[in-house]
Amino acid sequence: MKKIVALLLAVMMAASVTACGSSTGTTSSAAASAAASVASTESKAESTPAKTDFKVAMVTDTGGVNDQSFNQSAWEGLQKLNKDYGTTVKYSESKQESDYATNLDKAADDGNNLIWGIGFAMAGAITNSAKQNPDISYAIIDNAYDTTPSNVTGVVFRAQEPSFLVGYIAGKTTKTNKVGFVGGMTGVVIDQFEYGYKAGVAYAAKELKKTITVDAQYAESFSDAAKGKAIASKMFSGGCDIVFHAAGGVGVGVIEAAKEANKFAIGVDRDQAYLAPKNVLTSALKLVNQAVELVSKDASDGKEIGGKTFTYGLTEDAVGIPTEHTLMGDATYNAAVALEAKIKDKSITPPANKADFATYEASLK
Repeated sequence: MKKIVALLLAVMMAASVTACGSSTGTTSSAAASAAASVASTESKAESTPAKTDFKVAMVTDTGGVNDQSFNQSAWEGLQKLNKDYGTTVKYSESKQESDYATNLDKAADDGNNLIWGIGFAMAGAITNSAKQNPDISYAIIDNAYDTTPSNVTGVVFRAQEPSFLVGYIAGKTTKTNKVGFVGGMTGVVIDQFEYGYKAGVAYAAKELKKTITVDAQYAESFSDAAKGKAIASKMFSGGCDIVFHAAGGVGVGVIEAAKEANKFAIGVDRDQAYLAPKNVLTSALKLVNQAVELVSKDASDGKEIGGKTFTYGLTEDAVGIPTEHTLMGDATYNAAVALEAKIKDKSITPPANKADFATYEASLK
């Protein structure tokens, strides 16, 4: 992505700072056109070099840095920061939850100026490390604290929005009228994916005047690809012809199961079509890489980012679906893109949890 995309998001981020109360690629055509429009006015004078002596480290959750999902995307954001500005970056992988504190302590001892925790599961460990190291800045993906510590920055996404779009696509595409969802670990964040997806399926079902069921199961892991494959294989053999995953590394197994069953999987966080070009129908994109790059550069430039939570969604062109859509055709893709506008103008508000989904589902009847 060009540097200007980060600048575009910076403006939008400032407008979307919230006092969130919850605790613990290729973008869609709308996002791509917005980036291209601003990119056409780019000038070198607009970009301020980040400090090359600034050090940034990230600690992955148990999915690992090569999870083909949000950990990998976060690391790509830091790599781009290094390439564009010379900022020193590094990562540590967590094999198990007990590694979080150890890896955060090591990152602090190594003299990093900013330390990232990737994933809501690290919320407690980030809080503890931030208290112990008040002179170091911390940031976390997918978590909003009730009260954000002064040296911590939260970054969250309205994941229910792209999930609604891929749910709609699944509903319009299914031949068996039965689709599936595989979640990683239960919690506020994955609820957004599950219920946004179910709402999109329900919207399509009403449009098509038929009933479409959604099977949902959790792996209680973000790294066990074998378990993801087993869950998805059972769904496919049980009649599902499309399965959406929001499960990090577990999702690699879901996609593998789709290949073996010659069915469709829907990817998450990044465009995962490269894992199975004939079987990944689409993906629910979440631009973690850009958020990580942007917040890190702001910290490097001395901007006050601590004690805040930044929220990204379709309005900020920070989530969406890939423009590539050969497996679904133009009609379905264009209909999904049209729904983006309805979400942006709040004609449709995708639900983010079970209670909101119940209300939304009742409104369709």
